[in-house]
Amino acid sequence: MKKIFIILFSLITCAYIPVKAQNNNQKKVDGPQFKFDGGDTWDYGVIPRGPIAKHEFTFTNIGNQPLNIVDVTPSCGCTGVDWPKQPIMPGQKGSISLGLKTIEQHGVFDKEVYIMSNAVNIPHGDKRYTIYIKGDAKGGDDAK
Repeated sequence: MKKIFIILFSLITCAYIPVKAQNNNQKKVDGPQFKFDGGDTWDYGVIPRGPIAKHEFTFTNIGNQPLNIVDVTPSCGCTGVDWPKQPIMPGQKGSISLGLKTIEQHGVFDKEVYIMSNAVNIPHGDKRYTIYIKGDAKGGDDAK
């Protein structure tokens, strides 16, 4: 009888531990959160120098409070930005539009765009969320 009790106790304990661990990993974060469709990096690939290369980063507020974007600042003056000025409610989508002046790019480029907001999932404890664009601008003498 004692062996049966020990076996039953062990089985119940083993079954409880994975469920408890799973629940701890699924904690809800209180506040607004970005979730970018397709990730937070856009690769233009090889693009011709000259025209403005556009891209729109679409995201969803997966948090439980309105998401307010205060400012969006590119790492250089070669990128124009536009973003929603109104709060993005929980479950709603928004987008950040970029226009890269390819005429100012020579070969491989990597650029950052910094988003100041009230999002709680900003990586690494930074005060801003960073999205990235990259590519290879070819044209004129660069095409060789």
